[in-house]
Amino acid sequence: MKYSIGVDIGGTNTVLGLINNQGVVIARDTMLTKDDNIKWDGFFKRLFEKVGKLTELHPDLEPTGIGIGAPNGSHYSGMILDPPNLDMGNVHVPTIASKYTHLSVVLTNDANAAALGEKMFGKAQNMKDFVVITLGTGLGSGIIANGKLLSGHDGFAGEMGHIIIETEGRKCNCGKKGCLEMYVSAKGITQTVIDFHKKYPDDYLINTLINSASQNGEWGYIDGRVLDVAFDEKNETAYKIYSYTAEKLGLGLAQVATILEPEAFIFYGGVSKAGNRILGGAEKSMNNNLMSFQKGKIKLLLSGLHPGDSGILGAASLVYNEL
Repeated sequence: MKYSIGVDIGGTNTVLGLINNQGVVIARDTMLTKDDNIKWDGFFKRLFEKVGKLTELHPDLEPTGIGIGAPNGSHYSGMILDPPNLDMGNVHVPTIASKYTHLSVVLTNDANAAALGEKMFGKAQNMKDFVVITLGTGLGSGIIANGKLLSGHDGFAGEMGHIIIETEGRKCNCGKKGCLEMYVSAKGITQTVIDFHKKYPDDYLINTLINSASQNGEWGYIDGRVLDVAFDEKNETAYKIYSYTAEKLGLGLAQVATILEPEAFIFYGGVSKAGNRILGGAEKSMNNNLMSFQKGKIKLLLSGLHPGDSGILGAASLVYNEL
């Protein structure tokens, strides 16, 4: 039996797996993306040591190729270009991978990989036009139009997280202001909580969320589980936070839908676990900002891929898509 190797490079962890063409994860492993040697040379050396050990456990199976999903990865050039949250510089993946493997290596950005995975293994198997949105630390997106991945001239199409939804809004790491990512993501919702703290300094939930995000002098992100529970308990502040987030998301969805008219927006990632707490309001906001003949026709869905395996399934589907 043949399989492909899927690699999902994240800001904190990198996951790899052996995946057959039915989407079955034969084996998987994980490693820290960064260690004491944070340059790409050290990373790929560690990665392919892991790949080697994983494939040795299944000598009766035949690998067909390696798919890699990475932030700021370009399918056309094979380059990973200074991805945010990693500070590891640029790397030409096929060149460095050739030191360790004879298999063909296919690269794209992590959100595009997720879109291909959803098309091959998830809820979009019978769709030709849809957008996958990854809601995590940031907001990524992969676009399938007329059954094909929309890559753009240089491989970086689909940066939905960086459309402007508020002129002169929050400053984004990309250098612009008012990007959708700065309102709808873990860091975006954290900033919303910080802004709300200025208005409601004595609010119990706000202070609980602030304290959970700042521990031992290090600033992180708010605990979405606490916010979800508060929302379910009909906490007014939680409702305001998610309503604000949903309104911004819906505005961004409407801009993309006006141009692409997808059948569905499909969400996955840690923030998407909020589910209808955000998506219900986002759907209403989207429809309020669409033209009349588009309203009520576009679905908002949660991913059909297993949360722990969605990244490697998407990366593995790169190989099958090429074949």
